[in-house]
Amino acid sequence: MSKARTSVRPIRAASARVRAVLPDRAVLATMRRSPRRDLLAGLTVAVVALPLALGFGIASGLGAQAGLVTAVVAGALAALFGGSSLQVSGPTGAMTVVLVPIVHRYGPSGVLTVGMLAGVLLVALALARAGRWMAYVPAPVVEGFTVGIAGVIALQQIPAALGVSKPAGDNVAVVAARAAVRFATTPHWASLALAAGVAAVMLLGARLRPTVPFSLPAVVAATAVTALADLPVARIGHIPAGIPAPSLSFLHPGALPGLLAPAVAVAALAALESLMSATAADAMTGGERHDSDRELFGQGLANLVAPLFGGVAATGAIARTAVNVRSGAASRLAALIHAAVLAVIVLAAAPLVSGIPMAALAGVLIATAVRMVEVASVRALARAGRGEAAVLLLTAVATLAFDLVTAVVAGLAATGVLALRAVARSAGLKRVPLHADHHQDEPILPAEHIAAYRIDGPLLFAAAHRLLPELIEQAQVAVVILRMSRVSAIDATGALALGEAVERLTRRGTVVLVSGIRPDHLRPLEALGVLRQLHVQGRVFATTPEAVAHARAGLHHSGVLPHQAPAPTS
Repeated sequence: MSKARTSVRPIRAASARVRAVLPDRAVLATMRRSPRRDLLAGLTVAVVALPLALGFGIASGLGAQAGLVTAVVAGALAALFGGSSLQVSGPTGAMTVVLVPIVHRYGPSGVLTVGMLAGVLLVALALARAGRWMAYVPAPVVEGFTVGIAGVIALQQIPAALGVSKPAGDNVAVVAARAAVRFATTPHWASLALAAGVAAVMLLGARLRPTVPFSLPAVVAATAVTALADLPVARIGHIPAGIPAPSLSFLHPGALPGLLAPAVAVAALAALESLMSATAADAMTGGERHDSDRELFGQGLANLVAPLFGGVAATGAIARTAVNVRSGAASRLAALIHAAVLAVIVLAAAPLVSGIPMAALAGVLIATAVRMVEVASVRALARAGRGEAAVLLLTAVATLAFDLVTAVVAGLAATGVLALRAVARSAGLKRVPLHADHHQDEPILPAEHIAAYRIDGPLLFAAAHRLLPELIEQAQVAVVILRMSRVSAIDATGALALGEAVERLTRRGTVVLVSGIRPDHLRPLEALGVLRQLHVQGRVFATTPEAVAHARAGLHHSGVLPHQAPAPTS
């Protein structure tokens, strides 16, 4: 019977984790509380999302239809199963930046496979309850990452905005420079005017009327001008009406091992961007609070299913989520309506979409990239300290020069180095007076014979090699008392450095006494045998007064204190 119960427990635990990430009745019931507000918000978001879905689909390399399908399928699934009531998901600029090199290397089938693998990884992260760990990404890394992505998105649109074919190259800055040279040779002023006009309308409109979505009217106007004037510019072209039937024809089992690394990068980005967007939605409402693990599950399911219909990898979209919140959305019904409206467009209005100029979509994405950068946040972090500014700049430059994964890793590494530096600086070594530990009727011990040093803060590897050589240099006395009651943490390197300092002082003829070691610090010290000899000699004390009394007795015994009768020697 006990064996049966033991075997059932893992199943129950797994079942409980699955139930925890699935939407319950309470979550679904929220969609009834204000359907009219959700309808208006969903329509507004759909207006904003349409040109973005088209643009990001084209920018990813799989075409406009892939962007629309992603917005419909992934948007609906993430809205229904996600952990945020107000999150809007779909193709995003950050994900496009990651997908472009995957398309070049592995082709469209590779991108679809990577999206599906990323979905599996996201579901696994959700079941492992890893959502909470995403909150520990430092703010300078996030801001630098966003600035870098904005730069990459803008540079990616330069060829389309200039009306030239995309030059060869892997680095977006190099490709943009080559496109500019090609434009200078054979200018295409109509394309440049369309892109600049759409971007200007969006940016000026957002400044004058922040609540009005200007992207779709700007694209409609650009399309109308192009058609009426018969401008010689590239257009989206034919888009099949309807959503493709689900298929696994793109999946080749032999290619899976080689696609695992890109899938990890896509999953990491999807998790990071989605949880950032959900957190931003919480901050804008003040009352909402998303479930991180449920959000990862919803995004995982969306990315798992979207490739079956030809969609690319999706994430929570910060810009569309912000529009949703500001439009008065009350529940996840608004995001579902947004997906439904886009589905209607795919089914009924695909021929109208085919006439949109590529330059107009380039203008939409350039304006979107500009609006991604929160100038106030960047300035605030730059003023917060040189370290934060350096991490932000490093992450942004690495995003432009390499890729997003390299950029985030570089930013996290730099943040870690700065944190260790701060830890090292917070630790200190201070010579403290002895008279505070003496009774009034006892003579004060001469400073040239005995000294007490207090170690404050963490005795970790970043600080130990700075503090302990300083101790050896300063402690030119007969007896040294190391007061360790204020050591907040100690690691193996710090313990070994402490042992080396004790050994060098002992070899020099200095008697070393240690006091106030906290119980939780004994483990590394005892495991490494740092204080073994001092324990044997009885030179480790619970309190500093005990150590001082031992030092006094030793000095009396040796005759160092002439005003006290020396104890008889053995």
